[in-house]
Order: sequence, then C-alpha cells, then structure tokens
Amino acid sequence: MDVMFYVVPGLIMAVALFGAYRVVRRWLQMRGAWNSGLTAEARCLRMFTTTHGGGESRVRTVIHHVYEFTARDGRTVRFEEEDGPRTVLEGDIVTVYYSEGREVAATAVPPRHGKQAATTFAILAFLGVMVAFCIGFMVTYSDLSSSSDSVDSEITGF
Repeated sequence: MDVMFYVVPGLIMAVALFGAYRVVRRWLQMRGAWNSGLTAEARCLRMFTTTHGGGESRVRTVIHHVYEFTARDGRTVRFEEEDGPRTVLEGDIVTVYYSEGREVAATAVPPRHGKQAATTFAILAFLGVMVAFCIGFMVTYSDLSSSSDSVDSEITGF
C-alpha cells in the first residue's frame, strides 16, 4: 500500500516533466523560426477544427491550418499548426517564418517574443510547482511513515 504513495506522485511528476520538455521544445522551435530571418509565402491548403470535451465538461475547439511553402533550397515543406488565426481560410496566402536544417521548423504566427516567453515561463512555473508538491508529498509521507513505524515498534516491543 505504501508503494501507491510513491508511484502516483512519480507518475504525475513524469507527466509534468514531459509537458515541460514539450513546452521548451516548441518555444525553441518558434524562436528559431522567428530569429532565422527566413520567410516564405505559404498557401493554406486546409483548415479544420477539432473539439474536445462535451457532456458535463467544457467544450474546447482548436483550429488547425495546413500550410505548404517552398524553402530557399527548393524543398517543398508542408506543416500543420494549431490555434492559428481564424481569419485564414483555405487558399489564402500567408507569410511563414522558418528555420533551415534537416527538420524545418515553421510557423505562420507573427513574431511575439515577449508574449511567448511569458506564456512559456508561466507554464513552466506551474509545472514546477506540481513537481515540487509531489516531491514534498513523497518526503512528508516518508517521514510520517518512518516515524509511525518507530512509534509502533515502541508500543509493541518489536
């Protein structure tokens, strides 16, 4: 039974750390695309929505855009982006920012360095609090369970 008080917080910490990895990775990709100075004209090939939730929970709708552009080296790049502007429709031409390399990172979101940094750090702070709470819970449980074992041994003599 004691294992559950370590496994559950451990799993929560693992999910929080994976979320932090994903947030930092996306932040670095966006920053790299914006800072590269490379832009191209892209066509919106498809726009669609996905919904999550329903029933007794809140419904969240996410807009997805699929863009295609030709990079400076002649490669055709197609990428999908979530939460883009609702005003971009299929067939529209937009400016994309991208970084070169083996795997091209691209975005149609105009540069917003301050907003993205603030959002990233707020999410990381929240995830850090989750991890700290889990560690504190595990340490406190360990201390309480070891002190209760010593009290039990004094009472029973074993």
